[in-house]
Parts: sequence; structure tokens; C-alpha cells
Amino acid sequence: MAVFGLVSAVAGFVKVRYLIDKAIIDNMIFRMHYRITSAILFLCCIIVTANNLIGDPINCLSELPSGHVINTYCWITYTFTLPANSAKPVGSHVAHPGLGGDYEEKRYHSYYQWVPFMLFFQGVLFYMPHWMWKQWEEGKIRMISEGMRGAMVETKQERQSKTERLVQYLMETMHLHNSYAAGYFFCEILNFVNTVGNIFFVDTFLGGAFLTYGTDVLRFSNMNQEQRTDPMIEVFPRVTKCTFHKFGASGTIQKLDALCILALNILNEKIYIFLWFWFIILAVFSGLAVLYSMAIVLMPSTRETILKKRFKFGTPTSVNLLIRKTQVGDFLMLHLLGQNMNLMMFNEMLDELCRRMQFGSGSDASPTSVPSAPSTLEMSPIYPEIEKYAKDTEI
Repeated sequence: MAVFGLVSAVAGFVKVRYLIDKAIIDNMIFRMHYRITSAILFLCCIIVTANNLIGDPINCLSELPSGHVINTYCWITYTFTLPANSAKPVGSHVAHPGLGGDYEEKRYHSYYQWVPFMLFFQGVLFYMPHWMWKQWEEGKIRMISEGMRGAMVETKQERQSKTERLVQYLMETMHLHNSYAAGYFFCEILNFVNTVGNIFFVDTFLGGAFLTYGTDVLRFSNMNQEQRTDPMIEVFPRVTKCTFHKFGASGTIQKLDALCILALNILNEKIYIFLWFWFIILAVFSGLAVLYSMAIVLMPSTRETILKKRFKFGTPTSVNLLIRKTQVGDFLMLHLLGQNMNLMMFNEMLDELCRRMQFGSGSDASPTSVPSAPSTLEMSPIYPEIEKYAKDTEI
């Protein structure tokens, strides 16, 4: 029951950490890395360390009176199999797949004691880009969208007041968000590099067997029962050999041949076949996310399409004005705000932003022909009462 307690603790952490109403500062694919993938890896780490699920992770049969000695020795050093004997009939030629005399070529297995540490380390790697982006972002979206996230603000006065305050901030910080966007795009590229790097990292960890592990398993499932060899048993053998040397009574070196059962590999083979498919899917989506971000940076038409199709904003004239007057960093800020705000309120904010940009665009007109942009106070619903009070108190 201890493992279920640990899993419940992780589930509680995820619930408290991710389901509280908070600002969204990334996209769905970004969240697949630090929410889903990290949680999967940490969960797998807990499972492989819960020995009560399968008993002892290794149990060796030898001539030593104390089995604990040979178990400990084979666990902390290595065991091996004989690949040439993997396909031989069990019971007539070999006792188990991959076993036999030591004169054949050996394949050593020493990864099993490091599997929990590897899974935990990989979970940290997939969380790191999110942590870096949080430090770079510094809660900016959360602060400027405070009180505007979620459902629509009820009264028009409150909605107008909050919109004016947000537009004023965007106008004052126009063209100052490019370094902010650079940090986001860097972390997005880091997600893709991290996923591909983890595939090759695990392949090195498993002795070059991970890159083709999934395809080998699929091919195995489609082969005839008599002609196939399970690739999961080859990569994660359940029965291996271990050689132990000791001194005899007269000082002669004695060689003891042990047969070891690696019960933990029953879990390892399932974990890594799942991770193989998950990493492939994640790498594909992460690559598409990077291409999407490159299109946003390099192609203004992509930004126009996002405003029109996703956020259902305005006329072609206002969209064109917004794209011409903003840079990539400003667009990313608007994109993140659109993910956090009600669609109607977000469109009202964009309309007000375009109106203020339009007031400042008449450079050829004389100062008297183009009205100046109203201040935040003038746009406030209580401004008429303030103006009337000022006139009544004039001397």
C-alpha cells in the first residue's frame, strides 16, 4: 500500500499545483512537457522503487550458503546474457532465453540499478524549460491580467476601467517585449531539443537498444509464433547469469555461476516501451510548435490569421493596423493575454488599442486637424461629473 500512498501524494501535488486558477503563460504543447511528461517520469520512478509490487528486484540461485551475498554482488556489479542463445528452444537446448555456456559472446546488463535515478533525472530535465521560462517571465501576464481572467466582468463600467488600464500599459510598453518573446521562443526550442536529446540519452543508457525498441516490438507482434523472439526480453531479460569468484579453503580461486531473476524488468520493459511511443509523439508535436513559432516571427500574415481565426477580431483594416504597429514581442504579449481573457473582453481591449494607435498615426495632418488621444481620466465613466464639479467651483 506504500506505493499507492506515494502516487496519491504526487496526484495531490499535481492537483494543487495545476488546477488552481492562474495565468496561462505558455501553450498546450509546452504544458505537455512539464505537466504530463514530468508527472509520468516521476510516477514511473516511484513504481520501480516500490519493491513490494514484485518482491526483491534481483534474486540469484547459486552454491553459496548465503543468497544475500550473491544477490547484493550481482545487483551492484552486473549480470549478462548470451545473445547467440536468445532464439534457441527453451527446455531442450537452453534453460532460459539468452543463457548457456560462457564461451559465447556476452551482453552485459548493469542499467537496472540506475533506472530510478534516470527516470527522476529525466523528469527534472523536462521541468527545467518551464522553470527557466517562469524566471524569465516574472509573473508579468499574471499581474497585468489580474481581475480580467476567467469569466466576463459583470458591469460595463468595471470592464471599461480594466480595459483602459491594460491598454495604457500596452501603449506605454510598446516594442519593449522582444526580449520577453526571445525567452519564450528559446524555452520552446529547448523543449524540442530536450525531447530529442532524451531519446538518444536513453538509447545510450540501454546500450543502443532504445532507438529501434518500439519498431522491434511492433514487428514482433506481427510475426509467427514459432519464428519470433521477444525484443523486450532481449533488452530487459528476466533471467540472467552472474559470475562470482571467491577463495576456497586452500586459497584456490573458485568460480561460482549464478542464475539471477530480474523481477524488476517486468516493469522496466513496459515503462520504456510506453516512453518510446510518448517521446516520439512529443518530439513531433514539439517540432510543430517550433515551426508554428517560426511562422509567427517570420510571417506577419500568420499573426493576422491568428487574430482573425482564433480570436475572431475586428475588420481587415484594424487587424492590418495592429500587425503593422506591433512587433513580435508585442504580439506574443497579446497572444498570451488572449488565452487568459474572455474573448469578448479581449476584443474590446484590441479595439481600444487600435483606436489609440489610429490617433497617433496621422503624422501628415496638422495638430488642429487630428484630435489627440484622450487620457485615461477622460475615458473614465466618472469624467463628466468631475468636469462639471470643476466648472461649478471656478471663481
